[in-house]
Amino acid sequence: MKAKVAVATVQGKAYFLIVEKLRERNIPFVSLIPGEPIPAEVKVAITTQKERQLINYDKVLVYDAETEPDTIVNEALKALEGKESYEKIVIGIDPGDVFGLAVIADGKVNETENCFSIQEATSKIKSILKNVDVSATSVSVKIGSGVPAYKELLETLDGELPPQVVLEVVGEAGTNRPINHDKHRRGLRDIASAIRIAGRTGYIYQRRQKDESNS
Repeated sequence: MKAKVAVATVQGKAYFLIVEKLRERNIPFVSLIPGEPIPAEVKVAITTQKERQLINYDKVLVYDAETEPDTIVNEALKALEGKESYEKIVIGIDPGDVFGLAVIADGKVNETENCFSIQEATSKIKSILKNVDVSATSVSVKIGSGVPAYKELLETLDGELPPQVVLEVVGEAGTNRPINHDKHRRGLRDIASAIRIAGRTGYIYQRRQKDESNS
């Protein structure tokens, strides 16, 4: 597959962080020095603010050192799909010793990750939604109910996420499929379960924030 993303920067740290995330997400890219011609097949270029003026191209994303690299990669994915924003985002979570997390944007798996605490999972979800206009994009977080920890996660997310975000509790029967018990395989299992949870229908959790805003 030809690379449709160009990473045009000589800033070492920025390049490393951007490229690391592109590789994690299996997004082909080409590395360029700012000012070099951008190949015709490229749909979006990523650079830094200092180097922006050197990039002569229509679609350029500027990486900010204060922003997590996941954010710029998500923006690149939207550009590759020809979207200004997503209509629907569903985040599936498989709670447990490891919290499998999967982000489904307009029906496609956009991002997956393993988190190792309720706090880490909450921070990750907040980071994912940081640049999402929840008044324009339908956002739901679906949490598997297979272990008691789901209740604490649910309450934490209720207090931390915007009231427009729908929280949904989903039964986990059949979402966990046997995989070898080494650490890497367990991580894949948790992510696979999170993807299945994201595709299920459960019951809607009544948001406290929504109740308070209506009172």
